[in-house]
Amino acid sequence: MDPSEFRRVLGHWGTGVAVVATIRPDGLPVGLTANAVASVSLEPPLVLACVERGSDTHDFIGLAGAFTVSVLAEEQEALARRFATWDVAEKFRGVAYREVVTGAPVLEGVLAWLDCRLWAVYPGGDHSIFVGEVVAGDAREGAPLIYYRGGYGRYTP
Repeated sequence: MDPSEFRRVLGHWGTGVAVVATIRPDGLPVGLTANAVASVSLEPPLVLACVERGSDTHDFIGLAGAFTVSVLAEEQEALARRFATWDVAEKFRGVAYREVVTGAPVLEGVLAWLDCRLWAVYPGGDHSIFVGEVVAGDAREGAPLIYYRGGYGRYTP
């Protein structure tokens, strides 16, 4: 299937929006917007995040051995757009975050978050499938930011 047609068809799958982040060896945080995030297992608690191999964050996840998933709330579209850019130096400037267990950054004010130790990495075409064992996490009440057909939207029950 042609890649553009594949993207068009899969664009009809509405997903949540998250920022997947880690820490570089020099201590600087890196991250990217992702919608290919899913639970894998309850015992042990595992999640996966698919990350493009050419992204500015990819290699640092393996080096750090950890990553976080910060699930964005409906009012955080600006963060989704910011972390979808390729400018590494500017992504975290002025963005509040904290470290919980692994040292990877958890964004403040998100709908939910997971802090993960890297459990396995699998090839996935032009992406890698990072599986993380969840070592901490939390959630708050609110509505998620949704991605559908190339745009951001809100969830209305």
